[in-house]
This record gives sequence, structure tokens and C-alpha cells, in this order.
Amino acid sequence: MTTQDASSIPSKRGSSALSMGPRKKASSSDPLVSHGRHFSRTVFALCNYPSLLTNGILRLEQMEDVLLEEFPAEAARTSCFEQLLDSYPGLLDRLKDGSEEEILHVRELIGKGAAGARGDDTKTLKSAVLDWISPKGEAIQPHLHRNSKIDRGFNHELTGSLLCPAGLDWHDPQTKEDLRSGEMLVCGDQWPIFLYAHYVYNSEDPWSGLLRSRLLTSAYKHVFTSPSSVDKEPKATRSGNARLHGMNSVTIASIAYIATQVRFALSSSSVFSRTDTVTDSEMFYHSLLDLLEDPEECKEVVELLTWWNCQVFPTSSAAKRPISANSALSKIRQKRIALKRAMNLDVGSS
Repeated sequence: MTTQDASSIPSKRGSSALSMGPRKKASSSDPLVSHGRHFSRTVFALCNYPSLLTNGILRLEQMEDVLLEEFPAEAARTSCFEQLLDSYPGLLDRLKDGSEEEILHVRELIGKGAAGARGDDTKTLKSAVLDWISPKGEAIQPHLHRNSKIDRGFNHELTGSLLCPAGLDWHDPQTKEDLRSGEMLVCGDQWPIFLYAHYVYNSEDPWSGLLRSRLLTSAYKHVFTSPSSVDKEPKATRSGNARLHGMNSVTIASIAYIATQVRFALSSSSVFSRTDTVTDSEMFYHSLLDLLEDPEECKEVVELLTWWNCQVFPTSSAAKRPISANSALSKIRQKRIALKRAMNLDVGSS
């Protein structure tokens, strides 16, 4: 994304933001705030909204006579701005026809929603993650405080073992000492073992179990369905975030977002920041997106999303469960395949 002065808004109207007087105050009740919350969780979490909208509007002005549907397909898939427009009906007209004050207001509303969602999730997961990593029927030893993170990260045996980069041996005294002292720096693209099912990493098959740990699915349900749904017995009286936004399938970005939040919750860092070089959260988030959006990894990603949908949205059509072997549907499918094969043979022999 190109970076520009976040305060500049391209003008077609001959006025400047400085001459407009006081701007509207961002209201939490505006639907765009709610949309900003959902967009950041499911499409792109670490987004610079002022830059995104400024550059997006510039593009709109350069292509005023081109419909959004006529944008190149590849650009539409990869551009965060087009995804934002596509996900909120009426936003395109609001940006094209609104005053500069309105555009600034839209920018603030979406940004407020995104920051609010990230802050809320960071706060609630800080405490909840301790319940999920506690040994069954036992208390965490040494004790970890719910409201303080100073003893987490590599400072604690349990959180350190979960954050240890896959491929390294946490039980090796030298490795543990190097991680704790900072002698060994962990970059964002060195993925922690907690991303893997049962916390087991296979160097011969790095995809095996990747992003399938119970810790991740617990955090995902906590954020998107409801905290009570983590234990498979929903008790919440209010609809979860997924239902509020009509979400019935997992997105690639939402998995990366939850992984980033869990990684931060386990760390000793107290403030979530994109530019924090210690947690390196931005690099971590982007490294996961780079893998999951890579066309070369399509087969594995499809299988991963199917698995996730079965965990979180089991009744959704996105959770493609295998057809029962002896069912009528299975017999119909088999017969159709046999007929197609017979027809192809007839065509080939004629």
C-alpha cells in the first residue's frame, strides 16, 4: 500500500479540510463503526485506514468513468480498498459523492471500529488464554496473573514452551536461555509451536497440523461465536460477532488475525503495536497471509478452511463433510460418474 500524508484528501470541490470547521464526532452507533470492527477481523487487521481511503479515492477519481465491476479481476481480489467497498453496500457512492468532511468522517468511523475490535479482543484474550493453556484439573505453576503480562512470554515455562519457534527444542537449556535473555531474536516469520495441532511440528511436512491447534480454535470461537461456545455449550443471550455480520464461514485473514492475537496474549508485551520489533506482530500476521494467499498452496489451504469450518460453523455449507458411503446421494453421484465415463469412451472410440 502506498503511503501518503494521512491528512490529505483528494479534492474535486475546490475546498480544503482546514476551511470546513469542526468535523463530526465519530459515533459508536454508526453502522460503519461496526463494519470497521468486522472488516479488520476478517479481511485485513493491520490496515492504515487514512492511507487506504486517501489512495483509494485518488484511484476512483482517476477511473471515474469505470465501474467497480470493470476493475481487473486480479486487482479486485488483492486490493484491500476494493474489498472494503464490496463489503459495505453504498460506501462507494458515499465516498464519490460525499463532501470532504464526510470522507474524513467515514475514515474515522471505520478506523475507530477496527481499533476498537483489536483493543477489545486483546483485552479479553489476555485473561481467557490462561484458562485454555492451564493443565487439566491443575493450576498454572508458577502462577500467572490475569491482568499482568510481565511474567509471560519466554519468562514462564508454559508460555515459553508455546511461543518457542517450531523446529527449536524448548527443553534444551541453551535454547531456553538464549530465548529468555534475548540473545536469540525471534522474527515474526518464525512461527511458534502453538500454531500446530497438539503442539507437534514435523520438519518433513511443515503443513501437517499447521493452524489446527485447539488453542487457536478456542480463541476463534471466543471472538467470533461467543466465549461460552468454546466449551461447545453456548450460553450467551446475545448474538456473537459472526452472526451479527452474517458470517457463516471462516476467512483466511480471520485465522491469521486470531493467531496474531493469541501470540500477543502469550507474550510479555503489554501494548499491542504494529511497529513493535520485539513481538514483530505485523511481520507475523503478513507471513501467515502470504502463505495462505499463495496460489501454489491452494490445495492445502482449501483443506485447512474446510477443517476450520467444521470446527466453528459445522452446520454451514462451507463445512464440506464427506458423503456417507452407502447413502442414496452417494449412489446417484457414482452412477453419474459412471455414465460420464461411458460417454467419454463412446466419443473416443467413434
